[in-house]
Amino acid sequence: MCLAIPGRVIRIEENPTEMTMGTVDFAGVDKDICLAYVPEVKLDDYVLVHAGFAITVVDEKEANETLALLRQMGELSESDNS
Repeated sequence: MCLAIPGRVIRIEENPTEMTMGTVDFAGVDKDICLAYVPEVKLDDYVLVHAGFAITVVDEKEANETLALLRQMGELSESDNS
Protein backbone atom coordinates (compact mmCIF):
# COMPACT_ATOMS: atom_id res chain seq x y z
CA MET A 1 0.00 0.00 0.00
CA CYS A 2 1.24 3.49 -0.84
CA LEU A 3 0.69 6.48 1.38
CA ALA A 4 0.81 10.17 0.51
CA ILE A 5 1.89 12.45 3.35
CA PRO A 6 0.70 16.06 3.77
CA GLY A 7 3.17 18.89 4.10
CA ARG A 8 3.28 22.69 3.86
CA VAL A 9 5.07 24.35 0.94
CA ILE A 10 7.69 26.74 2.33
CA ARG A 11 9.66 27.49 -0.85
CA ILE A 12 8.96 27.35 -4.58
CA GLU A 13 11.76 27.40 -7.13
CA GLU A 14 10.72 27.90 -10.75
CA ASN A 15 12.85 25.97 -13.17
CA PRO A 16 13.51 26.75 -16.86
CA THR A 17 12.78 23.08 -17.71
CA GLU A 18 9.31 23.51 -16.15
CA MET A 19 10.15 20.98 -13.43
CA THR A 20 9.12 23.27 -10.61
CA MET A 21 10.73 22.22 -7.35
CA GLY A 22 10.16 23.38 -3.81
CA THR A 23 10.73 22.70 -0.16
CA VAL A 24 7.92 21.11 1.83
CA ASP A 25 7.75 21.03 5.62
CA PHE A 26 6.57 17.69 7.01
CA ALA A 27 5.92 18.33 10.71
CA GLY A 28 9.31 19.97 11.16
CA VAL A 29 11.28 18.01 8.54
CA ASP A 30 12.02 19.90 5.32
CA LYS A 31 12.36 17.99 2.04
CA ASP A 32 12.93 19.05 -1.57
CA ILE A 33 9.88 17.98 -3.57
CA CYS A 34 8.86 18.12 -7.23
CA LEU A 35 5.87 20.48 -7.60
CA ALA A 36 5.42 20.04 -11.37
CA TYR A 37 2.11 18.16 -10.98
CA VAL A 38 0.52 20.97 -8.95
CA PRO A 39 1.12 24.15 -11.01
CA GLU A 40 -1.53 26.00 -8.96
CA VAL A 41 0.42 25.60 -5.69
CA LYS A 42 1.37 28.70 -3.69
CA LEU A 43 3.55 29.30 -0.64
CA ASP A 44 1.95 28.01 2.56
CA ASP A 45 -0.38 25.65 0.63
CA TYR A 46 -0.57 22.08 1.87
CA VAL A 47 0.15 19.27 -0.59
CA LEU A 48 -0.01 15.49 -0.50
CA VAL A 49 3.37 14.03 -1.41
CA HIS A 50 4.16 10.55 -2.65
CA ALA A 51 7.63 9.38 -3.68
CA GLY A 52 9.02 12.91 -3.84
CA PHE A 53 6.19 14.35 -5.95
CA ALA A 54 3.38 16.61 -4.78
CA ILE A 55 0.27 15.02 -6.26
CA THR A 56 -2.50 17.35 -5.09
CA VAL A 57 -3.17 20.48 -3.06
CA VAL A 58 -5.24 19.95 0.11
CA ASP A 59 -6.69 22.36 2.61
CA GLU A 60 -4.96 22.97 5.95
CA LYS A 61 -7.72 21.31 7.97
CA GLU A 62 -7.50 18.08 5.97
CA ALA A 63 -3.69 18.10 6.22
CA ASN A 64 -3.79 18.58 10.00
CA GLU A 65 -6.38 15.81 10.42
CA THR A 66 -4.17 13.43 8.45
CA LEU A 67 -1.10 14.39 10.48
CA ALA A 68 -3.07 13.81 13.70
CA LEU A 69 -4.06 10.32 12.49
CA LEU A 70 -0.44 9.54 11.63
CA ARG A 71 0.58 10.60 15.15
CA GLN A 72 -2.10 8.31 16.62
CA MET A 73 -0.74 5.42 14.54
CA GLY A 74 2.77 6.17 15.80
CA GLU A 75 4.06 7.25 12.39
CA LEU A 76 4.88 10.75 13.72
CA SER A 77 6.17 11.46 17.20
CA GLU A 78 4.13 13.65 19.56
CA SER A 79 6.94 16.23 19.59
CA ASP A 80 6.63 16.88 15.84
CA ASN A 81 4.96 20.18 15.04
CA SER A 82 2.60 20.62 12.12
